[in-house]
Amino acid sequence: MGNPTIRGLTLPTQAALRRDGLRLAGSLSSPGAPPKPKLLEQVRQAIRVRHYSYRTEQAYVAWITRFIFFHGKRHPAEMGEPEIRQFLSDLAVSKKVSASTQNQALNALLFLYRHVLNQPLGWVGDVVRAKRPKRLPMVLTRQEVKALLAQLEGVPLLVGTLLYGAGLRLLEALRLRVKDVELVRNEIVVRDGKGEKDRVTMLPAAVKEPLLQHLEQVRCLHQTDLKAGLGRAHLPYALARKYVNADREWGWQYVFPATSHFVDKETGIRHRYHLHESVVQKAVKEAVRRAGLAKPASCHTFRHSFATHLLEDGYDIRTVQELLGHKDVSTTMIYTHVLNRGGKGVRSPVDSL
Repeated sequence: MGNPTIRGLTLPTQAALRRDGLRLAGSLSSPGAPPKPKLLEQVRQAIRVRHYSYRTEQAYVAWITRFIFFHGKRHPAEMGEPEIRQFLSDLAVSKKVSASTQNQALNALLFLYRHVLNQPLGWVGDVVRAKRPKRLPMVLTRQEVKALLAQLEGVPLLVGTLLYGAGLRLLEALRLRVKDVELVRNEIVVRDGKGEKDRVTMLPAAVKEPLLQHLEQVRCLHQTDLKAGLGRAHLPYALARKYVNADREWGWQYVFPATSHFVDKETGIRHRYHLHESVVQKAVKEAVRRAGLAKPASCHTFRHSFATHLLEDGYDIRTVQELLGHKDVSTTMIYTHVLNRGGKGVRSPVDSL
């Protein structure tokens, strides 16, 4: 495998760190004292204590690694605001990264100094900031959504229908547990969504019957796993210790389980995780090609289209905000700019000629 990347930026691997003999200790240990965990391990521990997502952990560790390599493998404890300014400015000037990428790098370094090294930084000014463009989300028409869904089949079709019909993010759909699908009340409870927030959205009537059939197949798979001494789903946080047998219960199983098991490195237990997101992403990408769409649609485009079409149908923006799980209504407001009503709803004078 090649080196990991963050939005096109190649990063050194952990193997490269070991080969170069870089000792990332959090601080210098006194003679006779037990060795402290290496710096990157301390970062991971600090992130997990605060229940940040695994994606955030990956990104922060990668940026801290890149920061260290940028300054010739110097220990971060020996550096400060000037080195951070230099690193962030280089990202904008030489690497031409986006504003969000530069902000992510800054947040990773602030986390490192504040929560790991216990060296709160002062004002990190005089940084060349990447320009933040004002972009509108990609939205499909209803006909384009229909054509795209027609090119999907099986589980990707079911997931795609939920993304468009309920406004779910891809990982929110794949992380659904059986207990969170309310078939009687026609609701979906999204647990631990973005920002560690729960919310309730609708269960589309069009997906209810296919979903019931799918769940029957998943139940049969779960029963087969139980007979083989398996059937354990991965539980978040310390729930596996609090509820010893919960991971075998039907309600805690993933709605979209993976096709194989994986072994937890910490516990050695074989779990059946949820379906990997790349399975759906590849299916949608191929469906876009087969449907002949000129727009660069992706899984997240379904969510954008969901919000826009609800506003077109006259639903108020606060309702859409709640269904999407946006913290601020200003985030939802962006969809008012892509409504299919012409420029801000104004009728062009040429149409009256």
